[in-house]
Amino acid sequence: MARTVKNSKSAQQRRAEAEALQATITEQIEQLRESGAWERFLGFAQSFHHYSLGNLLLILAQRPDATCVAGYRSWQARNRQVRKGERGIRIFGGRTVRETIENESGEEEEQSRVRFFPVTVFDMAQTDLIDAEVGDPTDISCSLTGDDPAGIFDAVSDYLTGLGWTVERDNIPGGAHGITTTDGSRRVVIGVGLAAAQAAKTALHEAAHVLLHVGEDPSEYVEHRGVKETEAESVAYIVAGILGLDTSAYSVGYIAGWSDCDADTIKATAANVLRTAHHLADAITEPTPAAEPAPAAV
Repeated sequence: MARTVKNSKSAQQRRAEAEALQATITEQIEQLRESGAWERFLGFAQSFHHYSLGNLLLILAQRPDATCVAGYRSWQARNRQVRKGERGIRIFGGRTVRETIENESGEEEEQSRVRFFPVTVFDMAQTDLIDAEVGDPTDISCSLTGDDPAGIFDAVSDYLTGLGWTVERDNIPGGAHGITTTDGSRRVVIGVGLAAAQAAKTALHEAAHVLLHVGEDPSEYVEHRGVKETEAESVAYIVAGILGLDTSAYSVGYIAGWSDCDADTIKATAANVLRTAHHLADAITEPTPAAEPAPAAV
């Protein structure tokens, strides 16, 4: 029998609480946007190269959990050091070169063209901060600590298993917390070293990906990844909150990063998020016993 979360709230109460939690996401994102922490993060993020769709697909294929990628020396310039032994992500770089050619008239002329060549980049999760005193501009979310007293992880695991997915706890290279496969293998992997609370939240996040995004074309996911990650983490935040687990220390910063701290993006995803949150909360929560009928009048 599938494990569920014991919860005394009715389905109607859970729906009302979900809507209230969805509204708090926007409020907290707006507060973060006004803070110095967001300005520091934005300055850091804007310094990154914008990759072509082809390179984004290459990055996703080699490292599905990648967030920010840069070359070895570029990371050093950003006060981060690639850890020894990390495996790089191979993409294509381009450089404009000028060369002399002979035109149709037999005259020499210079032309410019872009020459492509393989380069190696690394994800931020493969790096460590060099000088802590300088500060880390990416520090807008903190991993959760503590327990999972409601048994959220077990309930989500059983729910996904019932849908034909395999849920595993394993080491994930680079420090990602969770992965949902898109190659047809139907596997969800949750990091083995996570605290119970973080593992529970991550399981909810990956379950949201399964419900919302699996089956989409990879290019669709890459092109709109910020929206997809915003949706999945919003679902996790709402469902966890309904079940008594506050994930705001992690979720708000995560959502801010992927939504570009844009309240309009949060509002635009609300319908998808609430529909999925309602479904997931109902699926993993023990049904509330029906009220006993009043005794008949004598």
